[in-house]
Amino acid sequence: MFPAFAAKPAWTYSNKMKKPIGPKWCPGHMTTCLLLIFLITPCAGQNETNAARDSTAGPDKAPAKESRSYIDPLFYIKGQLCQHLRKIYQDKSGNLWFGTNVYGLMRYDGDTLVYFSKKDGLGGGRITGIVEDKDGNVWFGTYGGLTQYDGTAFTNFSVTVGPFNNDVWSIAIDRHGMFWVGTMEGVFRFDGEIFTPFPIPKAIVSDTTTILSYDRITRIIEDKNGVLWFGTDGFGICKYDPSAIQKGGPSFSHFTKKDGLCDNNIYDLMEDAAGNIWIGTMYGGLSMYDGCSFTNFTENGVISGVEVGGFYEDKTGNIWFAAENHGVYRYDGASFTNFNTTDGLNTNGVLCIFEDRQGRFWLGGWGGLFRFDRTSFFSVTKDGPWAE
Repeated sequence: MFPAFAAKPAWTYSNKMKKPIGPKWCPGHMTTCLLLIFLITPCAGQNETNAARDSTAGPDKAPAKESRSYIDPLFYIKGQLCQHLRKIYQDKSGNLWFGTNVYGLMRYDGDTLVYFSKKDGLGGGRITGIVEDKDGNVWFGTYGGLTQYDGTAFTNFSVTVGPFNNDVWSIAIDRHGMFWVGTMEGVFRFDGEIFTPFPIPKAIVSDTTTILSYDRITRIIEDKNGVLWFGTDGFGICKYDPSAIQKGGPSFSHFTKKDGLCDNNIYDLMEDAAGNIWIGTMYGGLSMYDGCSFTNFTENGVISGVEVGGFYEDKTGNIWFAAENHGVYRYDGASFTNFNTTDGLNTNGVLCIFEDRQGRFWLGGWGGLFRFDRTSFFSVTKDGPWAE
């Protein structure tokens, strides 16, 4: 479910960039996808800028052929915003951004829904991360590198020249304004101009099962102490403490199954307000690390589902997450409540959960965009409902 790849790439060319961008991947269920990786040639060079051209054409309005991604008829839902929505973010101006797996980006400004694709300057159609810098620029992780939106135009930054370096899987901005970028070939730091490789050591594991790449970094977060946590594809979690050298200790440490982690294939990480680290994995379900030990909720039979991600802490402190084929869970600090198709949720394949500043609760995933009004779930189309 979560990486959502299938094995039918379709090469596309941007009329503006005049060079191959890379393969478009069809959405598909992780446990049934044939995970074939094709060598791609990323865009060479950085700072390719295109003025954004608003387009209201969506999946059922047939955008121009050169910007249209392959549509899997098995999962196409007429009238929905997209087939597969994987990221939701609200910027400082109040705009809601929706990152998809096929149709690039959507932005809702409170009045109008706008689609942005590669012909508008976006670096790639699969959006794997959305962050905002201190100047209000919104950044997107794509399979074409990093894309910056300054409110007027998109600027694309290639990580480096290499088969998979531009295939970004995670992005984070630390307290010093440094970008940390997780790719198929490891970690890079980005200061706004230059990408610098940041090699991290691998843990020693007995089973080196990996999904896409031994060097893929699936998730990056910075905790309240300034420690960086890197989720890996088969090697558990690597922690980097920049202050450790001054303290006389090692700057890197690892957590794997032998340390109590439920699985070494990490999908998602989140630190909650209390400082606990929530860990979603691909094969072991849900773990929580309290700074001393792990609690493995799936292994202990508390929740169902082995593929876990989409963490979100709402305004009242509830922890939300998705479990493949089992809908979403809400943890109130004492117990878990499960919501699924029997509760009106139209999909059990949720990828992202978000509460905006207006108090609206959003869920994205297989089948598009959904809302939760604290009582029931309902689908959101281009016509809404957007307001409460």
